[in-house]
Amino acid sequence: MADHLDAALRSLSWNAAAPGSVLLRLLKHDDRDVRRFVTQRSDLPLEVVDAILADPDPALRMDFAESANADPAQRARLNDDPSSKVALVLAMSPMPYRGRVEPLPDWAYARLLEHPLERVRHEAVLSPVVPAHILADLADHTDAVFRRASCRAWDRLSEATREALLQDDDLEVRRVAALHVCHEDAERTAWLVESLKDSWRQSEVLQMGRLSHELAEQQVVGTRPAAVAANPSLPPDLVRQLAIHPDPHVRLVVSARPELTESERAAIDYTVEPDARLDTLDWVWNARQDADVLQQCATSAHPWLRRSAAVCPALPPDLVELLARDEDFAVRLLLCEFHPEPPPQLLLDLYLHGSHRAVKMLIANPRFPSAGLAARFANSPDPEHRRLALRDPALPPQLLDEFTRDPSFRWAAARDPRLPLPRIRELLADPDTTSAVAGNPSLPVEDMHRLLDSAGVPGQVGQPIQLP
Repeated sequence: MADHLDAALRSLSWNAAAPGSVLLRLLKHDDRDVRRFVTQRSDLPLEVVDAILADPDPALRMDFAESANADPAQRARLNDDPSSKVALVLAMSPMPYRGRVEPLPDWAYARLLEHPLERVRHEAVLSPVVPAHILADLADHTDAVFRRASCRAWDRLSEATREALLQDDDLEVRRVAALHVCHEDAERTAWLVESLKDSWRQSEVLQMGRLSHELAEQQVVGTRPAAVAANPSLPPDLVRQLAIHPDPHVRLVVSARPELTESERAAIDYTVEPDARLDTLDWVWNARQDADVLQQCATSAHPWLRRSAAVCPALPPDLVELLARDEDFAVRLLLCEFHPEPPPQLLLDLYLHGSHRAVKMLIANPRFPSAGLAARFANSPDPEHRRLALRDPALPPQLLDEFTRDPSFRWAAARDPRLPLPRIRELLADPDTTSAVAGNPSLPVEDMHRLLDSAGVPGQVGQPIQLP
């Protein structure tokens, strides 16, 4: 019974309908996961945030500090936390997968950047979400790490400030500053290549820095031809030389250069494997608002160009429709993953027929179709397809009830908020579905508290649920 209740309280901790009174009791539970799940919720009531910040366990406060869902203004209150470990976690930005986190208020960064511990100060200034206007004011800081970070606000810096950073006493500051100008300065490119000869960053310089013919030729005939194959300043004669290079990867990189015509690309012997993992082409992403470039790439015979176009949010509807029919699976999948308005039918088609593990995540897309799924899939022999019927807003009540009795779907169906209350309570009393129905937003608050009572969690006491 304890195992059922522990699992049920974990489900309850992320139940969207759990009110503050329930969340406050969950914070008193001794299960580490339950307490952490509460801190990671979005839209936490203020009284729950207050309880988290006042909790004697610094681990709980650290969990809240790293929550990507929390209000930044509430997270910033941890600036006053007595534990330096909490301040350190606060200084580090949450990094949700393919998500974006809002920065802390300016006053919070001002205090973190003056924290007594150097590591906290450095983690704060190196956070990728620190606003540029804060970084721009650090260009003359006594700490070289701060000056280096200020280079991320390069466009906000005056010419005099940029020049000072380029001539900084600290080698690493000079390197980082030079990375911002090497695309137009062959001498600084050459200096960076030499300075970074033992660093992975040398490849970055060779890819984007302005190349003298001598330096470019050294790389082409040397051991790093792939590093310069996409460089915009690579001389035409060396482009032609790399287009017939014996390394197929080098030929592939050359084939995706922006200045080539479709016939010139076709003349290069390159191959894009269906499962090849290719980064979005920089020149396409940098022009992601340019309708002409998007048109050129979306209609290209080169899969790499089409894949790069597919991730651009500004892709117009006609090109979305075109890429939705693309023969390359990766193009269609990238379109579904990154475009704000992927075609609903494409989402469903990939979910049903795609073999890549990412297709199962497409069901979370708000444009995934719902209407009519019950009629199409309720009797499917494939359990994954039959499960789609639960998404149909017109799912007949009797079919939903049948699903709660089907071993293949009981757990998913038990979370459906359309279930009538008597059936919810029957499922709650069944150890096999207690944890599932605990996450059902239609579970009455009094039943949530009864679950907590049954688990012996301090707080409101009612009539414990009797589980076999």
